[in-house]
Amino acid sequence: MARLTSRFWIDAYLARLRFQDIPAFVVAHGDDTGGAVLVKLSTLDGRAMVFQRSFDLMSGERRWVELSSGPEAEVDDAIARQRGFDPDIWVIEVEDRQGRHLLDEEGLG
Repeated sequence: MARLTSRFWIDAYLARLRFQDIPAFVVAHGDDTGGAVLVKLSTLDGRAMVFQRSFDLMSGERRWVELSSGPEAEVDDAIARQRGFDPDIWVIEVEDRQGRHLLDEEGLG
């Protein structure tokens, strides 16, 4: 099975969020083909969490795992550290008071 490019996945993800009326923005544009993706969820109350896609060695599946959560400034620091390691990384910021990010939905793993 061919792997989707990062850009294709991000465009599809942003479209799905728009369909649910969940605001989301590309905060950092990574490599279009193979850049890793971080998804920051801001609940607009000073708190946030960030997710990264990980490979589950047991099942062989890709899944989203929480990288960091807490005060938004601390989450932003965690994202900045990741970008320091990998300048090709994408950062998508999702803003939803209800905490919806849709990463657990079919097709987004």
